[in-house]
Amino acid sequence: MATRPSHARTASTNLASGSGQRALEGRVAIVTGASRGIGVEVARTLASKGCNVVINYTSDSSTQTAEALASELEAEYGIKAISVQASMGSENGPKHLVEVAKNNFQHPKTSKFQLDIIVNNAGVAGNNLVENVDCEDFARQFNINVRGPLLLLQAAIPYLPNDRSGRIVNLSSVSSSLGYKGQSIYGGTKAALESMTRTWSRELAERCTVNAINPGPVATDMYWSNDEAFIAQNKPFIENTPLAAPRKGIDPEKIYEASQNAGGRPGYSEEVAGVVGMLCLPEAGWTTGSVICANGGMKFSY
Repeated sequence: MATRPSHARTASTNLASGSGQRALEGRVAIVTGASRGIGVEVARTLASKGCNVVINYTSDSSTQTAEALASELEAEYGIKAISVQASMGSENGPKHLVEVAKNNFQHPKTSKFQLDIIVNNAGVAGNNLVENVDCEDFARQFNINVRGPLLLLQAAIPYLPNDRSGRIVNLSSVSSSLGYKGQSIYGGTKAALESMTRTWSRELAERCTVNAINPGPVATDMYWSNDEAFIAQNKPFIENTPLAAPRKGIDPEKIYEASQNAGGRPGYSEEVAGVVGMLCLPEAGWTTGSVICANGGMKFSY
């Protein structure tokens, strides 16, 4: 089982303890792309609130990690968690994910199945100037980031609640509105996802709330894989982000040092997951069709 950084353990403990209540007790959630990064922390946050979790992942190399996370969450929070391999970029992957969830969580006698929460977290990125964009990369990013959530929702609609208690949270990005050089495609996919968020909030108003969050840089594998040119481009944005100033002795030393040349620190996965968790609570039932700031103030909500 992988160890977690101290700041992650502290944040998770606070989320889990809260008022001592498990506000999502017995509910079922699907979290796509949940074998690493933000998805792991979203799954952990929901589980800490009593929610059963379907941990989705794509590649064979993530099988062991996803299975270990499911076992960890079951042991720590007393919920049921399963891991399901399915590609959100394929035509059949989203439907397969819902079918496996149903087979594992439907009532043994009545066969009733309700899917309470969907977190569309799986996504891919790519940086390319407009003259170098090709159709293959366009299709790859749009299939995973846009078509995947659409097909997953289509498969899930028969099983959503009918009392507005359902929750859908889509992971967008500040890239949808900041106009980063090289992100014609990635930014476009996230803008499309935000547009679908607003449409779904109206179409599904009697079933669930539908919101998006827009993280900025987050300390995930995707963030650390960016080249120096992108880090330099991003520096002015981070320098003007209210919460991005690195904190000596609070932030891990690796991140503190790396932040000196980057203009500030990235967010942590558990900080983003905490916003997702809030949107999934019953108390968030009056919030829908919104893009919520989850980026330290880099790009404010609207």
